[in-house]
Amino acid sequence: MLPDTTEVLIIGAGPTGLALSIALHQAGVDHVLVDRLADGLNTSRAGVIHAQTLETLAPLGVTGRLVELGLKLDDFAIRDRDRTLVNLNFSGLPTAYPYVLMIPQNLTERVLAERIAELGGVVHRGVEAKMVMQDQDGARATLVQNGREKTIYARYVVGGDGMHSVVREAASIGFDGEPYAGSFVLADVRLDWPLGPTEVSLLFSPAGLVVVAPLPDGSYRIVATMDEAPEQPGISDIQALLDSRGPSASPAKVLDLSWSTRFRVHHRIAKSYRHRSLFVMGDAAHVHSPAGGQGMNTGLIDAVVLGELLGDVINGIRGESELDLYETLRRPAAQEVIDLAGRLTGMALTRTPFRRFLRNLVLNFVNINPIAKRKVSLKLSGLSRADMAKLPAPSQSGVRKQSMKGGLKLVA
Repeated sequence: MLPDTTEVLIIGAGPTGLALSIALHQAGVDHVLVDRLADGLNTSRAGVIHAQTLETLAPLGVTGRLVELGLKLDDFAIRDRDRTLVNLNFSGLPTAYPYVLMIPQNLTERVLAERIAELGGVVHRGVEAKMVMQDQDGARATLVQNGREKTIYARYVVGGDGMHSVVREAASIGFDGEPYAGSFVLADVRLDWPLGPTEVSLLFSPAGLVVVAPLPDGSYRIVATMDEAPEQPGISDIQALLDSRGPSASPAKVLDLSWSTRFRVHHRIAKSYRHRSLFVMGDAAHVHSPAGGQGMNTGLIDAVVLGELLGDVINGIRGESELDLYETLRRPAAQEVIDLAGRLTGMALTRTPFRRFLRNLVLNFVNINPIAKRKVSLKLSGLSRADMAKLPAPSQSGVRKQSMKGGLKLVA
């Protein structure tokens, strides 16, 4: 049953909402997590977790389980069909997790949801947020469950509710950017793959981009650009993508298709991450090309940073003004990710022979330059943005604050 009041209302129980809930549980903060879907995802969607994300999630008590379920890969290669342009190896990265962890999003969500259950929490599913409005003391949200409206009053409301965020719209926060031309294909397939199950491969060709990445169950994740993809690509569509973009000396063969979808991609970033008592995170705050596998990772770190801040403020460790640190840290990180994904996508979509020659020349230089290769590895792993996930010490020890439950928080 949904309560009448709470300290924090989280709208959206995707990976970011689940991670924020764990952080708030661990901080002892009363909160409510709702999602309009009756069940979590049963398809894989995002499929990679990077080193910096695993480090950031470790205090939530979920990293060990994620690593146990995932597939650890050391190598990431950028290729122009049969020609290797850049070959990166993550095994020497300065981290306890020197690899790319391939794990389907549904498993990631399951691990996060199981951790919430361990902490005594619950995800309220089948609950849709229709409206959010702010007042002097916080915000009130109108929710619909089983056809009935329910109003919850919250000190803070966090939108982890995707690109068409109700919370972002309620806060009148702009979402700057534009869509990419064309569409993307996403699919999980059984594959006779000549490059084998040991690397994530990003392949360029005149026809466009295709990413092929092994998954823990022996299948492969396919991500590809298409001018106009079918709504539900079939085996023949995936085979045609690999025929025109994959290795030509030893062609790939699609053996079976688990699931597929078409989606369109934008590159956008919220003008602000906070308006008074309303916050946005994950896809509600930033969206971009899937090149580099950065989207879910950036959102998960958003959630952990915001959870720590909200916990500190509600528990009287930090003053209210320090909530602005969330945007100060996380918006520049998202902008870097958008720029990185945009550069990779731009390189992949280069079509003219001369521009492709120049692109390959630059990437070959990167491949023979250890400093440049390490820089790219740090960016892809997220480790170059580690400082954007670290909060400074509190600027003041605490403030007295009235909670939505009617009690007083501690005074330092």
